[in-house]
This record gives sequence, C-alpha cells and structure tokens, in this order.
Amino acid sequence: MKYYLIAGEASGDLHASNLMKSILKEDANATFRFWGGELMEAVGGTLVTHYKKLAFMGFYEVLKNLTTLSKYIKQCKTDIKSYNPDVVLFVDYSGFNLRIAPFVKEIGIPTHFYIAPKVWAWNEKRVKKLKKYIDHLYVIFPFEKAYFEKKHDYNVHFVGNPLQDEILKRPVVDEKAFRKKHQLGEKPIIALLPGSRSQEINKMLPIMTKMELEFPNYTFVVAGSPNREKTFYDSILKRDNFQFISNKTYDLLSISYAAIVTSGTATLETALFKIPQVVCYKTSGITYHIAKSLVLSELKYISLVNLVADKKIVTELIQHDFNAERLKLELSKILQTTHRTKIFENYLELENKLGHDGASNKVAQILINTLRTGSK
Repeated sequence: MKYYLIAGEASGDLHASNLMKSILKEDANATFRFWGGELMEAVGGTLVTHYKKLAFMGFYEVLKNLTTLSKYIKQCKTDIKSYNPDVVLFVDYSGFNLRIAPFVKEIGIPTHFYIAPKVWAWNEKRVKKLKKYIDHLYVIFPFEKAYFEKKHDYNVHFVGNPLQDEILKRPVVDEKAFRKKHQLGEKPIIALLPGSRSQEINKMLPIMTKMELEFPNYTFVVAGSPNREKTFYDSILKRDNFQFISNKTYDLLSISYAAIVTSGTATLETALFKIPQVVCYKTSGITYHIAKSLVLSELKYISLVNLVADKKIVTELIQHDFNAERLKLELSKILQTTHRTKIFENYLELENKLGHDGASNKVAQILINTLRTGSK
C-alpha cells in the first residue's frame, strides 16, 4: 500500500520514522512519500519537503510567514492528490496538518492522526474539526482517551507513549568515554535544553547560561538541536566559549545531574531519564497574551510532566517568572538530596501512568487492519 506522512518538526520525524518501520513489519510492500526529515528518509521513500522549512512558532511568527505557509499548504495538497495514497498519516504538527485534513477527507482518502493535538490545553474548538475530518485518532497520554471519549463522544486509540520505546530501551552510555570525547571534565553536568525553534532558543538560552557563574561546581552543557548549527547559538550568546553538544540530547541527559528545560516534549524525556529539572518557557509578548487567552481555564500546568501526573512534580517558570533570580533559586533546590529523592519517586509514578511501550507497533497494527478491512 501507499502511505503519505506529514511530520513538521524533529520529534515528528523521529516518531514518524519509527511508525514507518512498524508499518513495514505489517506491510512489506509499503511505499512512503512524506514531509519530514533525515530519520524518515533513512527508512526509505521519497522526502517531499524537509521539516526545517516549516519551523514557524507562535501566533505572531505564523502571521509573519503566512504567505510562505500558504504556499506549502497548496504544494502539499497538490502532491497528495498526485500521489493518490491509500492513507494519509498526520504526525503531530497540528497547525499545519489540520489545514490539510479537510482536503484529504474531501477527496476520499482515509485520514489517521498520530499524536493528537493538545486540544485539552487550548483551542478546544478544534475537536469538532478532528471528529469531522480524522477517521482514526491515536493518543499517547492516558488522560486524553477519557477527555475525548467522555467529554466529546469521540472514540480514540490510546497506544501508549512513544518516548517509552525511545528512552527506556536505549543502551547505557559509557559516561567516561562520552565525557572524554566531548571534553566535559569531571564535574556533575547540568544540561540546558533551550528548545529547537529559533524563537525559543533566542528567548531561553541567554537566561539559562547565566547559571554558569552562579554554580561553578557544575558543568553546564547546551543541548544543540539537530537542525541548528553551533554558529546559531554563538550568535545568540555572542561568544563561543561554552560547552555545546549537538544532536546528542538523550546521551547528554543520561549522564546529567540536573537540567533546565524548555517546556514541551523535552520535559517528559528528561523525566523518563530520571533527571531533576526546572521547566521554563518564554515567548514574545504578543504570542504569550494570545496563547493565555486561548488556554483552557481549568488547565493547572504547562509542562507535560505535571499534566500527566496531575500534580506538581517539577517547578514551572513561565514568561516573567523565568528570570535569572528565580532560576537560580529553583535550580538550587533540585540540587539538594532531599528534594531530588521526592522527584525520583514522582518520576516512577509518572512512568507507570504513561502505559506500556510499543506505541508505533500498535498504531501500525490498527492502521493496517482498518485499511485492509475498510473499517471506519
């Protein structure tokens, strides 16, 4: 069968590539055409557009690039129609994918959405669009199934969290060799994860790196995004004498003592590595105020760690609270033994809530079964 996949960022490229591998186990003759990145390309198939070209973030930023975005949407629709796949698989990246879904549904191609949009957090009206245009929705958090089915009468598939597969089964990193290769010395490491989008990194990194002077007994290491060169980080910090490791975030986390993390999937990844963290987020004033007006009032947290746990496990420093003074205070806390012990206990509970591994295999099995049987 012919599969068309759309992933719009690095995490989507990762999860989509694993899904493609799982599909091949069930359908050896599968052929792929996709929007994504190198990981998907390595599995096989045709890359139409790289996700780096789609890296728009925030309301203001999207508005600035509206003409470019419209061009890509038109290109994507034309390409899908020309390829005429048996199914279109949307992988996360809801802002773009939910603009494509109505067209795909209209021309009669089955639609499957892996990693549901976070409609439980903001812009809940998108649920109507999902119900109308998405034949099968795959959710990765346990609370999402109850949210969609009980609140919105929308049957969805809970398949577990794909991060379980990526992190819990990884081989152990040789810390001594890793430190030697990257010249990290012997001090405990504090990982800095400033995000992957340029707007995020510009806002987050300068404040994060101020902690180097406050905690001289630790080595601070910037986790570079695979789609960013080190010169990009140099231009933000106006210097090049900082520890930097590109595209090795998981290896870095596995040997870290603590982390400062931009809110997003990385907070959950850090938790699964059992690394105490301070979660931070800051964006442009316009984007923040628009987002705040759209976020559901009952939402108590912003980080996935606290949301899944349904309680405060990690501290969140958002917008104006994210400053050097507050960050120093909160980082000091997670370096203390008693505080760390409590975090570790909460992380174990969190892991149990996320469900079992094998998310990609479950999606592939459900997907192919529905295609072969023609069921809705």
